[in-house]
Amino acid sequence: MGLLNFTRDPVPEAVSGDMHNLNQLSAQQFSALTEVLFRFLTEPKEQVERFLTQLSDFATVNKISLGPLKNIVKSILLVPNGALKRNLSSEQVRADFIALGLSEEKASYFAEQWKVNSPTLTRLAIGQTLMINQLIDMEWKFGVTAGSSELEKVGSIFLQLKLVIKKGSQMENVYIELTLPQFYSFLHEMERVKTSLESFS
Repeated sequence: MGLLNFTRDPVPEAVSGDMHNLNQLSAQQFSALTEVLFRFLTEPKEQVERFLTQLSDFATVNKISLGPLKNIVKSILLVPNGALKRNLSSEQVRADFIALGLSEEKASYFAEQWKVNSPTLTRLAIGQTLMINQLIDMEWKFGVTAGSSELEKVGSIFLQLKLVIKKGSQMENVYIELTLPQFYSFLHEMERVKTSLESFS
């Protein structure tokens, strides 16, 4: 197996067997399973029970054992989860599935679904990331070093930041001191983040 786009780590050995089993599904079964998977990925995570019910229904209708089906689903989900973290194109997702042993036809179908659903998945991922460490308040002060044991630091400008971050249900104060070049670098990164977020909304 060549280098994969969605991960740099070796994939579990069971994945190739799961891809072989996935190749045994008809095109109609594969598209139905893909639809169930993307519905799960694009809906809030509280819908796990409904996802498991849909998987169980899929297994019953298609006369597939639920245990192996769950393993197949775990293997499939490795790719979109990694692809989301690395912002992969549909062509890269397709190449990864083919490298893992999925047939070209099924890999192409999944890649098309990825192309349609990836903007929604990216927006959801960003929303979840922002909610994990939500910035509540920020205070800042500029200062000039008046005296220091290091001669070159005297007269240098610095910025002190106090960030109030909500982590889950708790508030946490984070203190940062930046030199002027560090501050400009930080400001540049924040402007890039703002531009990225605006492009998704």
